[in-house]
Amino acid sequence: MEGESGLGVQVQGSVDEMVTRMWDVHVLLHTAGTDMHNANVGGDQVEHEPQESLSAGHGSVQVATSNDESNVKRESAYEQALADLQAAAACIRQGQTVAFPTETVYGLGADARSTAAVEAVFVAKGRPSDNPLIVHIAHRDQLDALVTEVNATAEALMTAFWPGPLTLVLPVRPGAVSPRVTAGLDTVAVRMPDHPVALQLIAAAACPVAAPSANRSGRPSPTLAAHVREDLAGRIGGIVDGGPTGVGVESTVVQVGDDGTVTILRPGGITAEQLSVVAARVATDPALLAEGSAGEASPAPRSPGMKYTHYAPEGALCVVEGPPAAVAAWVSAALAEAAQRGERTAVLAFAEHAEQYRADAVFSLGGASELEEAARRLYAALRSCDEQGATYIVAEACSREGLGAAVMNRLLKAAGHRLIQVG
Repeated sequence: MEGESGLGVQVQGSVDEMVTRMWDVHVLLHTAGTDMHNANVGGDQVEHEPQESLSAGHGSVQVATSNDESNVKRESAYEQALADLQAAAACIRQGQTVAFPTETVYGLGADARSTAAVEAVFVAKGRPSDNPLIVHIAHRDQLDALVTEVNATAEALMTAFWPGPLTLVLPVRPGAVSPRVTAGLDTVAVRMPDHPVALQLIAAAACPVAAPSANRSGRPSPTLAAHVREDLAGRIGGIVDGGPTGVGVESTVVQVGDDGTVTILRPGGITAEQLSVVAARVATDPALLAEGSAGEASPAPRSPGMKYTHYAPEGALCVVEGPPAAVAAWVSAALAEAAQRGERTAVLAFAEHAEQYRADAVFSLGGASELEEAARRLYAALRSCDEQGATYIVAEACSREGLGAAVMNRLLKAAGHRLIQVG
């Protein structure tokens, strides 16, 4: 690796690969003004000194005003991080691909208007061409240039949940984005992320940013910059390191009908229950309910995450659902049998049962009633299974209510819909 002032750290792959720049902007989060970024994941809240904003709007970066020497050094670090963020934005404007943190997972961004830039995203990820991309914006007024219509219910959802982990599928304005973004559909998926680094980067890039998750297609989504580097170093232009993401699973994707019905195309960080507070009727797309039965012959997806196997570890994974005691008994027996076959075993379990399992690697997803924690831990646990060389992996199912709908959706996709029901 080679350091270069103002350009971040550079990671060189093989001679046929590009240089991937690494920009560390953690310092921008220490005073970003949002609860999620006032603490490290799972850590204690951090109190900060009075601050002065460098820019207005959601996610503005703040700088301490104290004059002691430590704060002078800190302000210098902020200025360098802001310069690095501007360098990353310049890469996007120049048609390159840049990974960046959002409140859900890390995204791989490119200028949504440039077909060449968007094609570079597909190539880097190995992503199927009929899988549409989500376009990220930093300000509400950017939406008017992308879509032809926003009905009253969609407006209400934006007011309630933007910035945040909600994506809306809306009628695309002809020529507004590359046809590769929409996968040939007459709609475009748009969201405004709730992360100060993402918002600053998109605003500085001065363009709508198409950004799927920043991982190789089919792999667990990245919740750390290290995950992005593992999958994509040498394949993309740069990585903005903003620390761990907060929600841990991708955004909820919805489409609003003419009658105001909100149809969930992909469950995520905003739950059906939350949507129901705003919308008169919330439904689940039939294709989502039928997942696992149609296989690769199903129609082209209307939303990212609807068709293909995603999030999968390298080992064989199954999900076990049923009464807790029956699940624990089945998992224990299955792990023992797998060990006798010479498998290297791993289990993803909730805290209530984790200590009783005997496996080569045991990953706790937190308490069974604390599904926000499960969402944050899930992808890192799946990647850790690969790091441990697990060949046989069992995961406990969780409730499908609330955020559990998103957690179970991701688990089942990772398992190729191998679901064992017991009890």
